[in-house]
Amino acid sequence: MIKKTSSINDRRDFIKTGIIAASAFALSACTTSTNPVGESSGLSENNISGKTSGLRPDCLDYGRSYLQNTGENNSVRMLIESRTTIYDLKSGSQTDYFQCAPCKSEDTFAKENLFYKDNYDFLRIFGEDKVLVFRSFVNHREERYRTISPMADMWGKDPRMLLPVPASIEELDTWEKIYEASISGVPIVTQTEIVNKELGLRAVIECPCKTLNLNASKKLYQTDNGPIALPDLSKRYEPQIDSLSLAFIAFNVPHFADFVVHVPTPIESGGKEIAKVNHYSKLLTLDTTNRLFAVS
Repeated sequence: MIKKTSSINDRRDFIKTGIIAASAFALSACTTSTNPVGESSGLSENNISGKTSGLRPDCLDYGRSYLQNTGENNSVRMLIESRTTIYDLKSGSQTDYFQCAPCKSEDTFAKENLFYKDNYDFLRIFGEDKVLVFRSFVNHREERYRTISPMADMWGKDPRMLLPVPASIEELDTWEKIYEASISGVPIVTQTEIVNKELGLRAVIECPCKTLNLNASKKLYQTDNGPIALPDLSKRYEPQIDSLSLAFIAFNVPHFADFVVHVPTPIESGGKEIAKVNHYSKLLTLDTTNRLFAVS
């Protein structure tokens, strides 16, 4: 079990860091680091082994992790619902992307009629000093569906990151451990690792396990969670944040995961397209490494 104290970081460079070990061993595992306030992470090289390849030592305490913006007119606080880290193995850099809780379009601080009549779902992902925003109206609107803006232009630069970490993390690497953690009501976090060796890209998607299916008679489990920020590692993007899409993730074995991706989706009648909406409709299967962790 890995013990670690909680921490809070106010610095912009928590979103984008450039610390990753150069050895092939370290590249296949999670990087070690010190925490943002200068305390030791409590991890040694012996903790980062093949048994915990891909494990981030600073797994978030979801439900208590927030992004607090600094804009003068609206310093909005947003709950962080998942984190995707992209590792560039060629440059040795890594970037964290924080997917925040969705909300509805609103006339903020108005005296009345707080929600816009032409309402839409509003979801944002922060990283590398940018904000990727998804706006889903009743029908698909290409120019508004996804936009990327400088963070300073949205809700002020240098947001305050409130990122407490669990006191302990334990990998649930057997059916018995998964079952006991689930029925005991212990919070569970999943991590899914995707790698493109040819391009030198690696990503770890981390999210709270909100839904976990169990079949006790057959000793089977299946996760079904989201939304998460799914990176496209089939090519290099500029800016990198543009590689992210919204998706739900499901897996029931360690070596692959299925995704249903949020995309513009046609509605047809009589063989003709009559409308287009934004919907989780694109099915995708990827070779991955999946892990579950009990946190407390």
